[in-house]
Amino acid sequence: MAGGADDSGSGPGGGALADALSQGVTTGPTGDTPGHEPDDAESLAALRAVEAELDERWPETRIAPSLDRIRALVEVLGDPQRSYPAIHVAGTNGKSSVTRMIDALLTRIGPRTGRYTSPHLQRATERIAIDGAPISARRYVEIYREIAPFLGIVDRAQERSTQGDGPRLSKFEVLTGMAFAAFADAPVDVAVLEVGLGGSWDATNVADAVVAAITPVDVDHVAYLGSDIAGIAAEKAGVIKPGAVALMAQQTPEAAKVLLERAVEVEAEVARSGMEFGVLAREIAVGGQQLRLQGLGGEYDDIYLPLFGEHQAANASLALASVEAFFGAGASRKLDITAVREAFASVRVPGRMERLRSAPTVVVDAAHNPHGARASAKAVREEFSFRRLIGVVAVMGDKDAEGILTALEPVLDEVVVTQVASPRAMDADELGSLAVGFFGADRVVVETRMDAALETAIGLAEETDDDEAPMAGAGVLVVGSVVAAGEARTLLGREPA
Repeated sequence: MAGGADDSGSGPGGGALADALSQGVTTGPTGDTPGHEPDDAESLAALRAVEAELDERWPETRIAPSLDRIRALVEVLGDPQRSYPAIHVAGTNGKSSVTRMIDALLTRIGPRTGRYTSPHLQRATERIAIDGAPISARRYVEIYREIAPFLGIVDRAQERSTQGDGPRLSKFEVLTGMAFAAFADAPVDVAVLEVGLGGSWDATNVADAVVAAITPVDVDHVAYLGSDIAGIAAEKAGVIKPGAVALMAQQTPEAAKVLLERAVEVEAEVARSGMEFGVLAREIAVGGQQLRLQGLGGEYDDIYLPLFGEHQAANASLALASVEAFFGAGASRKLDITAVREAFASVRVPGRMERLRSAPTVVVDAAHNPHGARASAKAVREEFSFRRLIGVVAVMGDKDAEGILTALEPVLDEVVVTQVASPRAMDADELGSLAVGFFGADRVVVETRMDAALETAIGLAEETDDDEAPMAGAGVLVVGSVVAAGEARTLLGREPA
């Protein structure tokens, strides 16, 4: 498919379509990140070559539950993950948002941070950030080349120990080792690690985090985690380490029981949303929301968060409590309120209810399961006043497409279904057939490419029987997968962040 970002970081960097679609962008121009050199053509070519090498390994959608391979890798690298304390973020939805919020708070307060997130939206370098900014393509390539000889050692040892039947290091395991090495080399004072999938067997879990933040647990990755909430929670609870502090977002009773049992088992301290911390007040504001939060150390008022949705307010309270726990804040010790306000005001979470264009408004959201789609629909309903909203929906073949469509149908006037540039993508015609069952044939359009889907959706949003109707009242919501959000960002002229 032309016109989409993929895991290699390639995609439409410009052209007439991107120029046309990017008209009306609502934020300022992007530039070089301070302290991080810009990416030139040579560096980007080298990055693509490295990604091609990594893509020869098992993809992130294929796992063999074991920490043996990643443990072997970090051991030959000198256990870089032990050279700094870590905060671990697990759960089903909201992990990237919470990770970025924690990073922003820590950075504003003082420590040098390393941030590891997955998956990326547009370019692999987004996954590894230092001081709040992604590393450069040149640095990404350097780190890979530095650890490459050790990858061979581990791969060969794995083949010998399994008589050639076991997998080599997976792509995600290599990326995790790269992040650990980059953070040690920087060096950072603290790492904020987002779980890739699950918890207990996730490669990031070789780090012994002093704080574990658990976002809401729901059903996702059914092929690997199953559909039982208690079983899913048990896998995610594996990031709670002996003597750590566990911060729990609002959970279903089944998930809460499992998480608490794990905390008791390893003698971890526990703080729960709605009890020890939470959202005390929330008001919709221009470009986001105004919050009053209850932290472990007391109340924090006048917090502006430039993100949309009640779920992001809850994420903010979890991030705040996590940072308080890291610094040992309590009833008599609060974080500096000025630093907290500045940190939250600076938070940017690309692809999460992110407004990219005006007249008509285009919002992208990486919601990729029913739980996330319900949060997206609620945010649209409560925080935007669209006279007409068109959806652009692309879903991966292994996701609950019917659940996503069910959640979105009440807020969409029409839907343009499409497919993304991924071998895992659900075929556009197949998704279209499903959509007709929920929306009716007269409300469904099928486009096989994201660029065409965006153009069609923008045209539909602009349609009106009233020539005097304001264009600003129309909107487009791009939703259904992380890759869809990344492709839309690229087409609308946004740089990786």
